[in-house]
Amino acid sequence: MTAAGRAAPIWITGTLALDPAEIEETFVRAAGPGGQHVNKTSSAVQLRFDVRRSPSLPDDVRRRLERLAGRRLTQDGVLVLMAQGERSQKRNRQAVLERLVELVRAAARPPTPRKKTKPSKASKQRRLDEKKKHGALKSLRTRPVGD
Repeated sequence: MTAAGRAAPIWITGTLALDPAEIEETFVRAAGPGGQHVNKTSSAVQLRFDVRRSPSLPDDVRRRLERLAGRRLTQDGVLVLMAQGERSQKRNRQAVLERLVELVRAAARPPTPRKKTKPSKASKQRRLDEKKKHGALKSLRTRPVGD
């Protein structure tokens, strides 16, 4: 918390930050083995972040994030991430928040534009030589003339 009573922004890049108020966390019981402890504590964390309605995200980052999220994005545009690998709720919260930050950071990175290239003269010549060799090999498969 900051001095004003609000949580500090979550910095993704030097210019992009998420408001913690946009992130909703719910705590659920973790699945799988773990004995008595796992049956009585809600240590798994489910993080929900509304990608489509977030004022923190620029449009291009939003589009890339929706594409990167894949199945983790609901039809309403809410990103759902889970963390249940740790026994501690605190560590699961850190893990799921780190995954969110990494996902948004990857979406914030603009794709590198493709540079058009032409095949080199040598590669064209190699391709033609290979084609001639292959054709010559196939011509050996024909029946001999005179039989």
